[in-house]
Amino acid sequence: MAGRRGARSGRGWDALPPRAARRSTDEHPPGEVDDGEAERGNVPARRRRSSPGGNSTAPGFGEGASPSGAGAGTGGGAGTAGGGWGRRGAGAGGRSAGAGAGAEQSESERAREICLHQLSARPRTRAELAKVLARKEISAEVIAEVLDRYDEVGIIDDAAFARAWVSSRHHSRGLARRALANELRQRGVDAEVAGEALETLDDEGEAETARSLVDRKLRTATGTPDAIFRRLVSMLARKGYPAGVAIRAVKDALAARDAEAAEFADQIDPDALADEASG
Repeated sequence: MAGRRGARSGRGWDALPPRAARRSTDEHPPGEVDDGEAERGNVPARRRRSSPGGNSTAPGFGEGASPSGAGAGTGGGAGTAGGGWGRRGAGAGGRSAGAGAGAEQSESERAREICLHQLSARPRTRAELAKVLARKEISAEVIAEVLDRYDEVGIIDDAAFARAWVSSRHHSRGLARRALANELRQRGVDAEVAGEALETLDDEGEAETARSLVDRKLRTATGTPDAIFRRLVSMLARKGYPAGVAIRAVKDALAARDAEAAEFADQIDPDALADEASG
């Protein structure tokens, strides 16, 4: 019973095993740790921390990495810190490789890339694309080669561009044929191609659009009939309407507004005013 009580003197994991008899020098060579010295106090040897200068692997760092991370950075080794720097280095290398690939891009490829970028914003004419390419220092030979190909496959089509431009700008902004012709000329559309697109508008259509614009502005217009008349005629002139069309549209709109405006409108001679404006 006494032997069993002695064996149970410890509790749980910290029970000390019987200490073995110390061996002599012959039995215990220098540097060897006996079983009794393997555990000091109640802490197993495997739980002891190594000395600060040891080679133990610290959490968060790879083998051989120093706590400062310098070893990981210079050695390109493993470890959390070193791995992070490695990813940044790889990114920089990727950008360098990309820059190298861009330097090898041919002039034709660069020209096509510029054109596609321009066309992704809105349709453009051949002249507009040629102007952009020239600004980017693309040679005239490459510009002609790329744009000829785009013409051939229908990526650029000045006739279709002109038709779409006339329809859109007339209905959304109320522009007349004269203003539309000026805009197409500024975008390098050939006069004959522009003329064909403008044929979709006629005198009757222009007069209806002019009257619609005047009616819309007249709802919020303030001032004397004379001031309103001049202001609305100027607005139509800026949109490209001929003087006769503009004056008649405003005169008719004022006549239908109220008695005072109608009396003023009766005194207006559209033809005479149009001749005066033309002269």
